[in-house]
Amino acid sequence: MKVPLANLLCITVLASSGSSFPLERRGAAAGKEKRVQYAAWDDVNVLAHGLLQLGQGLKEHVDKTKGQVRDITIKMKVFNVTVSELGKLTQRLQEDSMALKAKAQSLEESERLVLNVSTDLREKTKELLKDKQKDHERMNKLEEKVDGLMQGEGLEVASGNYSDARIIQWMLEAQNKRIDDLVERIKQQQEKMDKQNVRIRTLQNQIQMKNERSSLKRKEDEVHLNASSEQRDSPVAMASDCHELFLRGETSSGLYTLQPTDSQPFEVFCEMTPEGGWTVIQRRQDGSVDFDQLWQAYQAGFGSLNGEFWLGLEKIHSVSKSGNYILKVQFSDWRDEIQSINYPFHLNGEESNYSLRILERRAGNLESSLSTETSGVPFSTRDKDNDQKNDLNCAKQLSGGWWFSNCGRSNLNGRYFVTPAPKQRHQRKQGVFWKTWRGRYYPLKTTTMMIAPAEIENKS
Repeated sequence: MKVPLANLLCITVLASSGSSFPLERRGAAAGKEKRVQYAAWDDVNVLAHGLLQLGQGLKEHVDKTKGQVRDITIKMKVFNVTVSELGKLTQRLQEDSMALKAKAQSLEESERLVLNVSTDLREKTKELLKDKQKDHERMNKLEEKVDGLMQGEGLEVASGNYSDARIIQWMLEAQNKRIDDLVERIKQQQEKMDKQNVRIRTLQNQIQMKNERSSLKRKEDEVHLNASSEQRDSPVAMASDCHELFLRGETSSGLYTLQPTDSQPFEVFCEMTPEGGWTVIQRRQDGSVDFDQLWQAYQAGFGSLNGEFWLGLEKIHSVSKSGNYILKVQFSDWRDEIQSINYPFHLNGEESNYSLRILERRAGNLESSLSTETSGVPFSTRDKDNDQKNDLNCAKQLSGGWWFSNCGRSNLNGRYFVTPAPKQRHQRKQGVFWKTWRGRYYPLKTTTMMIAPAEIENKS
C-alpha cells in the first residue's frame, strides 16, 4: 500500500514528538522531582501543517514538470516530422535539379547541332552568292557581245546569218533560268535559316522558362512548408496588384510577388510611376520569344519577366476582376517615337474565353484598333478559333493569340521582325501592328501592355 508523502511526514513528526511524553513519573526512585519540558500541541500542529503545505507544493511542482516534459515531447515529434519533410523536399528538389540539368544538356547539344547546320547553310549561301556573281559577270559579257553583234557586226545578220544570234539568245535564256533557280535556292536556304533561328530562340526561351518555373516552384514549396510548420501571429497579406505595393511604399520598378483574391501567389513585373504602380501583362522588344503559341500557353503565360513575356490570361483576370481597371497600351516605331493610350476595360473568365470588353470609347482614331462591342471580344489562338470571322482563323492567318474581332485592326502578339520588314504583304501582315498608328503593314519596334486600378487616372 502506498502512503502519501504528506501523511508520512506527519506521522514521523508525531512519532518523534510523542516520544518526548513520559509514560509515568518515578518520583520515589529519583529522590528529587525533576521537571520535564514538553512541546505544545499547537507547535506540533503548525509544524505538521507546514510540512503538509510543503508536500502539496512538491506535488504541484512534479505535476507541472510532467506537463512541461509532455509539451516538449510533442514539440520534438513535430520537429522530427518537419525535419523529415524537409529532407524529402530537399531530395525531390535535387532530383528535379538533376533532371533539369540533363534536359538543359540535351537542349544545349541540340542548339550546337542547330548552330552547326546554320553555319553550313551560311557557307552554302556564300557559295551560291559567288556563283550568282560569276553568272552575272558572264551575262554582262554576253550582253556586250550581243550589243557588238547588233551594232558593229550586224552585216551578217542583215545578210541572213542568224545562227550566232540564236545561239547567244539561247545561252542568255539558259543563264537567266539558272539565275532564277539560284535565287530560288537562296530564298529557300534563307527561309531555313530563319526557321533555325526561331528554333534556337525557342529552345533558349524554353530553358529560361524551365529555370524560372523551377525557381518559382521551389519558392512555393518553401512558403507552403513554412506555413504548415509555423503559424504566424500577425501575418501580412500579399498585395493584389502593383498599385497596392506602390501605396505601401514600393517605388522601384522590378519583380514582385502578388496574390489576388482566391488565387495562388505569382511573380509579376511592376512598372512604378509617380502616379502609381502598373502591373505589366505583355512586353515585346527584341523578338527573343516566339509568341505564336497555343491556347494553354496564353492561358498560363510564357516568356521572361525581365524580357519579352505574356503574363497569362488567368493571371490577368485574377488581378483585374476585383474592381474597375485601366488597360494602358504603349508602343514605339523604328524612329523611337512613342505613343500610348488608356482604356477602361473588363476581362471575363475562362467560361467566356477571356473576352475583353472596352467600357468607354475614347476620342480620336488611335483608340479604335480595339473593338468596343458591348458583348466583348473573346481571345483566339490558332488551336482555338473564337474570332468573328466565320470563314477564316485570324490567329492562324496572322500569327499569335489576340482579341480578334476581324483580322485587320490590331495584333500586338504577332510575328516580330528583327530585320527590315519583308516586301511581301502576306508576310508583313503577320507582324506586330496597330492599324490606326503607322498603318496596317507597319511592324512596330516595341509594345507594352499594363493594367492598374481606375483611381490611378485621377492622380495623373
